[in-house]
Amino acid sequence: MCGIVGYVGNEHAASILIEGLKKLEYRGYDSAGIAVINNKEINMIKASGKIKNLCEKTDDGKSISGTIGIAHTRWATHGAPNDANAHPHVSNNKKFAVVHNGIIENYMELKKELLDKGYKFNSETDTEVIVHLLDMYYDKDFKIALMKTISRLEGSYALGVICKDYPDTMFAAMLNSPLIIGVGVCENYFASDVTALVQRTKNVIYIEEGDFAEISSNTILIYSNTGEPVTREKTRIVWDVEAAEKGGYEHFMLKEIMEQPRAIKSAIEPRIKKGCISFEDSNIPTDLLEGISRISITACGSAYHAACAGKYMIEELARIPVDVDLASEFRYRRPIIDKSTLVIVISQSGETADTIAALKEAKENGASVLAIVNVVGSAISKLADYVIYTWAGPEIAVATTKGYTTQVTVLCLLSVYLAEKNKKIDAETALRLTSEIQKIPQLAQRAIDLNPQIPYLAKKYHNERSMFFIGRNTDYAVCLEGSLKLKEISYIHSEAYAAGELKHGTIALIDNDRLVVALACNDRLLDKLISNIREVKARGAKVLGVITERSTKIIPETDDIIYIPVGETLFNAVVQVIPLQMFAYYVALHNGCDIDKPKNLAKSVTVE
Repeated sequence: MCGIVGYVGNEHAASILIEGLKKLEYRGYDSAGIAVINNKEINMIKASGKIKNLCEKTDDGKSISGTIGIAHTRWATHGAPNDANAHPHVSNNKKFAVVHNGIIENYMELKKELLDKGYKFNSETDTEVIVHLLDMYYDKDFKIALMKTISRLEGSYALGVICKDYPDTMFAAMLNSPLIIGVGVCENYFASDVTALVQRTKNVIYIEEGDFAEISSNTILIYSNTGEPVTREKTRIVWDVEAAEKGGYEHFMLKEIMEQPRAIKSAIEPRIKKGCISFEDSNIPTDLLEGISRISITACGSAYHAACAGKYMIEELARIPVDVDLASEFRYRRPIIDKSTLVIVISQSGETADTIAALKEAKENGASVLAIVNVVGSAISKLADYVIYTWAGPEIAVATTKGYTTQVTVLCLLSVYLAEKNKKIDAETALRLTSEIQKIPQLAQRAIDLNPQIPYLAKKYHNERSMFFIGRNTDYAVCLEGSLKLKEISYIHSEAYAAGELKHGTIALIDNDRLVVALACNDRLLDKLISNIREVKARGAKVLGVITERSTKIIPETDDIIYIPVGETLFNAVVQVIPLQMFAYYVALHNGCDIDKPKNLAKSVTVE
């Protein structure tokens, strides 16, 4: 997820653009750049790292003259975070400049075509194909060139484009990626979020999927993807600046919870080709499992909980033994790994110190290492043999939400991929399971929509001094993460247990009115879980059940219910955790906690 902003008017464009970038930095912090037309030439400056580096290069924009321009703050997906890969990108003849938020899925095919036509590429990004397509299709008509270009793009994009032949006009286009037009007086804008606009204007136009806009200082013309003029309603923003930065949500954590359906979709869509799972973008060899007798997954915190869910999925489908280790313990127990072991390391930031140490230990022992990370160019992504990016986008809140769910989503994809490569499932089963994975984004949204009662439940239980989460199989893996979310942002003691372990000691802590959150979404194990619920109820506990929509058997055994939409049981872990994240959020809200920045915690743990 990156941030883009554009301006055309009568004022100094660069200063306005940089102010917009500062408001968008939460969307990307790997690099930033700006392009402004002056005297019918495009002047461009880019800088790797945070926006302050661009500010230093441009004297906060004062060193770049011109009244029309585009700017970008990057969160890398294709290519390392450096000056060359930073946006904007310009055509070989310096006629066009483009900024882009999103992923062009067919960029390799387009790049080959453009290379064959003699175009030179200066970056590793998917975005650069766009600017060369614009040049290829340009015949003195900016609009036609843009239409032809976007018709070739597959994936998602929010685009801002300028052309030196049109020094008073910029174009913006969007598909599956947010883009807003800002309406001013003798000046107009576009941006990927209202946060970049509210200090300049509160009048905006939300364009629709496939639309593109022709924007000058006095006019905004919006077209459908066929080039037909369309009318889109102007809206007045009522948020203040601080709220706008959070997209209207009170906290980044809630915003990121609500972004999960889209983030999960971003993790899935590029990896499914004609109904089959492909990791071509990760350079994973088709013979990855050749000579591999076992898999070892290592991670910390929420990533470790994702690994626990992954163990159940991979063993069930691929029938390969899987060990799961806390990375902080992995290197100190002299793990038994060698070249017949595939080690999977998981980290949101890609900079987690303990996980880096575990990765190095694995490589020193001859193991192949596959990394599942969120941040392109991170230490882990560079050290691993193979990398699968989760593409969750930046997380601002310290407590991970979409980082975790996209990790589990990738493990769903990987489990089916490995099972098919290991010949443990046939092609028909693989297609069916892949289809079930494709449903997860919609199920994630339904998990949110099904549970409007969660704020009420949080109010009811926010004074609890201790809670327990119980479940079996993947339900237990989700318990680990649900419990962690509660304790890390609400500071309420919480523990997760495999339900069958209650009678082996933990049940001694169950007393009158103790809240037990019971995950019961595995029909095969439902009767066993009901027995565990009755055990705690007999000792006076209250039970909050987490059940699927179709499940009625367990309702009489519970005091309150959270519902999960019906999907493939093995992949339920992605969807189940979302209402538990919401429950933790609202409990913390009732307790007056600093939700985005919980005490004693950091977003990325870079020391042991």
